[in-house]
Amino acid sequence: MVAPTISLVVAVARNGVIGRDNGLIWHLSSDLKRFKALTMGKPMLMGRKTFEAIGRPLPGRRSLVLTRDRSFRAEGAEVVHDWDESLTVARAEELMVVGGGEIYALSLPHADRIHLTEVDTAPEGDAHFPPFDRSAFRETLREAHPAGGKDEHAFTFIDLERVG
Repeated sequence: MVAPTISLVVAVARNGVIGRDNGLIWHLSSDLKRFKALTMGKPMLMGRKTFEAIGRPLPGRRSLVLTRDRSFRAEGAEVVHDWDESLTVARAEELMVVGGGEIYALSLPHADRIHLTEVDTAPEGDAHFPPFDRSAFRETLREAHPAGGKDEHAFTFIDLERVG
């Protein structure tokens, strides 16, 4: 089996916060549209808390839920219990990692791409994106967007690809 490309999709505040109380802290309609476009038709790996926060499998994508809880069941999703199992079950060219903090920390050393949304705010939160060496990646896209309309904060889409 050829290992899939590992792509992280994440929105991160200036202070590294990605969530609070198992939920999003901001509303960025443009980011949600990008998330849908990036993940459609692909398997998405997420932790149990992220799956429970979403509340259901998202249409048009396979949901893989990584949990240590061997009794956890999620209707419409595939439950896996470790990183290697998630790669085996994904059976795809690209695996989209969509959170939360523990799953990002687990997958970051394996990441081939990061689809990052930098959100121009610094809220309190209890979930963080792990620090990483940006020099290990090259930027392939940078697109700044102002706040307004259905986007409550300014933000920047940044795509990174691992070098070497």
